[in-house]
Amino acid sequence: MTEEFIIPEFAIVGHPNEGKSTVVSTLSEDDSVRISQIPGETVECRVFPVMIDGEEVIRFIDTPGFQAPKKALAWMKAFKGSDEQMLKTFLDTHRNNPDFRDECHLLKPIADGAGIIYVVDGSRPLRKADKAEMELLRLTGRPRMAIINCKEDETLYLDIWKSEFIKHFNSIRVFNAQKATYSERIALLDSLKSVEQVWQPSLEKVIRAFKRDWERRNLRSTELICELLQNCVTYQIKKNCTSKSQMESVRDKLTERYKIEIGKIEQKVHFKIRKLFKHNIFNYELPAQSILNDDLFSSRTWQLLGLNPGQLTMAAAITGGALGAALDVAAAGLTFGIFTAIGSAAGAGSAFFGGERMTKAKVVGLKLGGWQVIVGPNTNIQFLYVLLDRTLLYYAHIINWAHGRRDYDCAKVSQNSDKSVKQGYTASYDDSARKICNRYFKDIGKKDQSTNDYVHKNMVLLIKLTLDKISGS
Repeated sequence: MTEEFIIPEFAIVGHPNEGKSTVVSTLSEDDSVRISQIPGETVECRVFPVMIDGEEVIRFIDTPGFQAPKKALAWMKAFKGSDEQMLKTFLDTHRNNPDFRDECHLLKPIADGAGIIYVVDGSRPLRKADKAEMELLRLTGRPRMAIINCKEDETLYLDIWKSEFIKHFNSIRVFNAQKATYSERIALLDSLKSVEQVWQPSLEKVIRAFKRDWERRNLRSTELICELLQNCVTYQIKKNCTSKSQMESVRDKLTERYKIEIGKIEQKVHFKIRKLFKHNIFNYELPAQSILNDDLFSSRTWQLLGLNPGQLTMAAAITGGALGAALDVAAAGLTFGIFTAIGSAAGAGSAFFGGERMTKAKVVGLKLGGWQVIVGPNTNIQFLYVLLDRTLLYYAHIINWAHGRRDYDCAKVSQNSDKSVKQGYTASYDDSARKICNRYFKDIGKKDQSTNDYVHKNMVLLIKLTLDKISGS
């Protein structure tokens, strides 16, 4: 930012328990903002700066709610001095007056030059106290926007609120702070430009900074997803054993360890994506109905995510990857029955419906005696698509979880119970997109571990475009 840059500052004001702190948390992307259903929890002003690249670009101030707006308005209407001195005089006069304690706190940043964002819960009817608050804020003469923060899907009173707001505010927005997406936050910032002409250049820079920052986050998320796919698809573990009697036990333990390690790789990437989008404080659970709660290798996961049978057959034909469940490799006359090849048609069904049996295991004889059990790397093309879908779904959940939202235990997602309907993103990819994924899978699975830059760049571009589409950026 240049030296001429003016950091826009906005005081978030309103009646207690109307959603002020929720708005602050969502706009500042700060989940440390204290939010409570108990009115009057915010008793002091607290500044929440928004930092991008180590520089503050905008700040929001969480304030106590109005307690005596009618009395404060009556005092201001009776004030005989100049309009410029009204706020300062009010604060000086009532600084130690407990009747106006909250009014003094919330008006202080406004007197110091902050713009006003007035928040109301539009799901309830308009009251006389609301009109008093609006008129009081109008008398301050400061630039002001009104936000109708509908806590529920209730629109009965919206027109009444809007009609009253027109009399008192420079700009009006309907903004659900618990569900606001990235694009809705940008749209609100854009609306703030009309509130005060002096702030327009600074707010334009703020919006550009937000968009650049979001672009960087999506680029980094793309890199993380590519790393996840490569690390999981190529992951392999081995263990030596000295007798045939040990092999089945070793195989079972190694297969379980393989699944656990793949899960850890996935969780680490998900955690990094969560941190990228500034969800730092709360370790909330995913919605109860989310397919992401299911194990990566469960049948349900493989039914609802990844490609459908027709797409999967085409993908396997292109890549030469195994369609079936993992194949046995017999050594020294030993065969693991559970891994026996089951034919092409049944194999396609297995790759589509079951992750439990898709892990490749083999046994090789060692030159100096004994055997080595090997699990991985994974040669099932569906594995890549399921992994990709799970991470895209997690990304969508994270970016659309507003920082001001706190109903972690009550969150629900719409989920089709029909197991024939895919719930991920990859099944809707067109032929060209699936071809990029298939070539990427084949490339990262090469034994010499060399990678084709062209193939890798195409995969990066595909994932980045998918993230942009999901986020609306």
